[in-house]
Amino acid sequence: MPATECYRTPLRTRFRGLSSRDGLLLRGDAGWGEFSPFWDYDEQESSAWLRAAREAADIGWPAPLRTSIPVNVTVPAVGPALARAHVAAAGGCATAKVKVAEPGDDLGVELARLEAVRDALGPHGKIRIDANAGWDLDEALARLPLLDRAAGGLEYVEQPCADTADLAALRRRQHVRVAADESVRRAEDPLAVVRAEAADVVVMKVQPLGGVRASLELAERMGLPVVVSSALESSVGIAAGLALAAALPELPYACGLATVQLLVRDVVEDPLLPVDGAIELRRPEPTAASLAAAAADAFTARRWHDRLARVEPVSR
Repeated sequence: MPATECYRTPLRTRFRGLSSRDGLLLRGDAGWGEFSPFWDYDEQESSAWLRAAREAADIGWPAPLRTSIPVNVTVPAVGPALARAHVAAAGGCATAKVKVAEPGDDLGVELARLEAVRDALGPHGKIRIDANAGWDLDEALARLPLLDRAAGGLEYVEQPCADTADLAALRRRQHVRVAADESVRRAEDPLAVVRAEAADVVVMKVQPLGGVRASLELAERMGLPVVVSSALESSVGIAAGLALAAALPELPYACGLATVQLLVRDVVEDPLLPVDGAIELRRPEPTAASLAAAAADAFTARRWHDRLARVEPVSR
């Protein structure tokens, strides 16, 4: 059993319905790994996240093909002023992923958010949106042309609909590229997206897919361009995402790995943050002081250790 440390941090802005983020760090012979499935995931789904943490802690990652990873700034479902502020504080990111289809958002709010991001990025910026499967096909067909215009042309729309058949129909009926996220990482059969010709791009997150090597194998089988994204982890988890992005044969899009900025506290003293729109490939190590600063309360720590004990038998 490796050493474990539990962290918890508030978020700077409410994100994915969360106001804080917590997780468990595991230390093994190869370094630290992160186990932080969201609390609505059951033991079976969480088992992939534990395999990814074990890989990072016990084995390490494949040799890199690149040492600098271009990244996008992630803009939560906020008003125009805060959207501009996120872009301004993004460490030079020239690409933005903007959240849409959030509960309570109306179209006017989304258009204003995109226009603010477009203005903040400047004429050479790129914008992609993430709907987190929040639309049905008719909503997606109605909203996408308007959002595309507000953005000055979208790079792609991420998981606009939950159903693979709807993704395929949407892709046929309009020109914005479609990226699949939940249809890959939460699917029993990720290749169904390929067979249905339902996506132009695939979004990959290391923890939900069971590790860097498992993600590389799936990417090869899918044969689509890959965007590596975070699951709102600490720098320990982000390091695994960087390792995947560094090992992919091709990396045509900026990756969604600049999310440590959303955390009030990190578990390392030198967080993985972008400089000039990229994050350098490295693996920062937590220290006793940084772990103490981000330590979870006793109740949260007990919950995570109990969860680890439940998931461990399933992940073998």
